[in-house]
Parts: sequence; structure tokens; C-alpha cells
Amino acid sequence: MPRHTGTLFRALFCIVALTAASLVSAQPIVLMTGGAAKLIYLPVILADQLGYFRKEGIEVRIVSAPAGIDTSTELVAGAIQGAVGFYDHTIELQSHGLDVQSVVVLGQSAGLVELARRDSDMKTMADARGRRLGVTGFGSSTYFLTRYLVERAGVPSGAYTVVPLANESAFEKAIVDGTIDAGMIEEPTATRMLTRLEARPLVDMRSVKDTRIQLGGAYVGACLYMQRDWVDAHQDETARLARAVRDALRFIQTHDEAAIAAVVPATIRGDDLAIYLKALAIAKPAYSSTGAMPADAPSAVLAVLAGANPELSERHIDLTRTYTNRFVAAAPTGASDDQAAGSH
Repeated sequence: MPRHTGTLFRALFCIVALTAASLVSAQPIVLMTGGAAKLIYLPVILADQLGYFRKEGIEVRIVSAPAGIDTSTELVAGAIQGAVGFYDHTIELQSHGLDVQSVVVLGQSAGLVELARRDSDMKTMADARGRRLGVTGFGSSTYFLTRYLVERAGVPSGAYTVVPLANESAFEKAIVDGTIDAGMIEEPTATRMLTRLEARPLVDMRSVKDTRIQLGGAYVGACLYMQRDWVDAHQDETARLARAVRDALRFIQTHDEAAIAAVVPATIRGDDLAIYLKALAIAKPAYSSTGAMPADAPSAVLAVLAGANPELSERHIDLTRTYTNRFVAAAPTGASDDQAAGSH
């Protein structure tokens, strides 16, 4: 072997070794979802499974908590770098003096449905007087949306009981055994319960159109939000996260339900593929195609929160600080279909 060739190989080996060492020692960016199986958070799961985070040169670890309120707690405590939860948490946290912002929007609807027990005589939210209503947890998005819908229907806050339920299985059990009269839940749990005739819908906010009807305007549900200080100090990493999630959103737009479901691990997807595909068909049209915040959505979300929480003053909220589009606006179109299909 010529001397210069050997020198080149040794140099390349050193570069590879140093690169590998830096990757091993690098701290992963930790993102927490309010339940990995919930379809509202699917784009982040896909970005991980399709290798889009790795393609961007960042190591991301996704962990799951039962509810979005748990992700908010972990974020402000500094235990995680990003929360995959509802945009309304950014407003609620700001009302308590905490500065967080959405960097990528996942869904353009609330993605939720209020279900009543199959044998319940509840017909509308006006029938909530004296009832027990299930939510994910106190302070969760389902908690505030439940309060908003019930009290808008003319039922005062003290006339019904809110029951926190830790996860989807607890919710389903509570509906079936009659512990609660109604409750708010996401996909695919909603479709599973409706298909099994365990419940019937009272208020449907899964589609963009129905969300607008129920909540009075444009609305966003799930997003990736982070502390502003972290975003400002890690703009390159945030941009890479945004590009990866945008690629996942594009994958959803350009692939059918079967192709999307094939990427999701069975441990997240569940055993009933038919139910999952049915739920995905319902959820798919509401995913954002760009990751950007619609111009009129923040004010609509603020109005709902203020209507549900009298302690929150709209005058004291600076909506411009609760989101940014600069990272998704700078992101390229996304991976090609061939790249996406070949990366998992």
C-alpha cells in the first residue's frame, strides 16, 4: 500500500473515531409526550421511527407521561427540553410568569371528543348538572375544555364534578363501569369505544370544521413547545427538531393510513390494527401540513382558556411570546417519499 494511502486511511479512521466519540458523549434532547399512543402526538413518534431526527444529526429521546399537564411540569422543572402537548399550556404557563413557546404545530383541531356512557341520558353538555365528567387531570387541556363547554352551556362550575383519570385504560374502565357519566378523550381510544358501542359522542372536536364550530374559530391542539431560554440558546438544535417534525408531517400528508401505521411500533399502535387504521383516517385530515401556527388560532385558544379559568386575564397575556414560526418557516420542504420510505 502506498504510504500516502495509509496515511489517508489513518486520518479517516481518526475522524470517524472522534465523530463517534462526540455522538456517544452528546446529551440527547429529551421530548416528553402526554401519552405516546395518542394520535395527536403521532408526528413526533414518526419523526423518531423514520430516522428524521438522526438525519438532522441530533439524538432525541422520547419519553411518555400519562397527561399533558405532566409534560408541562417536567419542562418547567428542566427535566426535559421539549414538551409534546397542547398549545394552551404555553398560555397557561405564561399566566404564571413562565416563558414557553410552541415551535412546531402538530394539529389544527382539538383532536378530542366528549363521550357519554352508552346508557346515559345526557344529550348535550347542558345535561352535565349533577354529573361526573372525566378528564385527563386537573389543569390538563381536557380539564379546561370540559369546563369551557359545560359552563358555556349554562351549567355553573359547582354543579358538576370533574374526575381526573390517569390514562386511556382508566378512562375506558370508568365509562364502562359507570364511574363517570361522560368524559373527554383522544384517538384511537375514542374510535375503539365508539366501535365497541361502549359510548356515544356528545361533542366532537376531532376535525378542523367541528373544532371551529364548537370553539368559535381556528384552533390548534398538539404542538412541540419549549422554554424560550432554551430555544434562544439552542437555535440550531431547535431548527433541526423543526425540520424533522416537518418531514414527519409531510410523510403523513403523502402516505395512506396503512403505510403510516406500518411505521408505528405495535407497542404503541396496539393489537387491533383495524381500529387503529379507522382512527387514523379520522385524525389524518387535521394534522398540520407546515407546522406553522395559524394566525387566528392563538386568540381563539386564549378565549377558551379565559372562559374556563376566571383567574386568567386576557389583558395580561402576550400571545406573540407563546409561539414562533421562524423555525418551520426556515425548514426545507422535507424528505422525498423515497427517502422517507427507505429510512425505516
